[in-house]
Amino acid sequence: MANLLNGRVLAKKLNQGTVKVEAAKLARKPGLAVVLVGEDAASKVYVGRKTLVASRVGFEHQQITLPVETSQAELLSVIAGLNADDAVDGILVQLPLPKHIDGTFVLDTIAPEKDVDGFHPVNAGLLAQGRPRFVACTPKGVMELLRDADLSLSGKSAVVVGRSNIVGRPMAQLLEQANCTVTVCHSRTTDLEARVRAADVLVVAIGRPKAIVGDWVKPGAIVVDVGINRLDDGSLCGDVDFEGAVDKAGWITPVPGGVGPMTIAMLMANTLASAQARQA
Repeated sequence: MANLLNGRVLAKKLNQGTVKVEAAKLARKPGLAVVLVGEDAASKVYVGRKTLVASRVGFEHQQITLPVETSQAELLSVIAGLNADDAVDGILVQLPLPKHIDGTFVLDTIAPEKDVDGFHPVNAGLLAQGRPRFVACTPKGVMELLRDADLSLSGKSAVVVGRSNIVGRPMAQLLEQANCTVTVCHSRTTDLEARVRAADVLVVAIGRPKAIVGDWVKPGAIVVDVGINRLDDGSLCGDVDFEGAVDKAGWITPVPGGVGPMTIAMLMANTLASAQARQA
């Protein structure tokens, strides 16, 4: 039976410990602004959680909710105002955006020093060079989970399934910088099963319920399931068949309660870092 990588417990420890304590030392509370466009149900839940945690750790936070018909120009105007607001240290635009808005262009307009999601090309480039400023919150949260469990990564074979700019690509870079030998798999990968079976460290982020068969997992492997999918019966599951993998893996994240809480914790950590830098 695998050991659980419990993100809920670690996130609470980090939020109520380091983040809250360090935030209280600043002359001005860290400021986080979250922008939500439209009425996507899942996005509203995520934004609500971020706002709640920001309040608990002592941040000044604002949630800006815009109607779905908001134009791209109107959204850009909101972001420009937040860029110019000295009380705002972190800006997050909740994805996905409505189809008539170019999400990549919008994210590129966030000031890099306030891009606490780590998606701006300047911050992505700094990560690629091994001198990160803000790292995308989900991959950063995964690394914190592994670090907290004192898991050795150097020399390990790591497989990342998924190549998005939000998770897959930065995740692969972080693992490579931790001295893993990294393979990135995606929808065009041939013989995915064989690649997964060889992984000492497996990170899956593809958004397909139970896409990775439990029997594929290498005995003793570290399995990190980033996916969260709602099934027809209303229950949640990850991208990995947890029931099949838990008896083979050495360490595994549950869904829910694994990576998700860590993503929000890293958003708070990035916002704190921004506030500290801007008040230095």
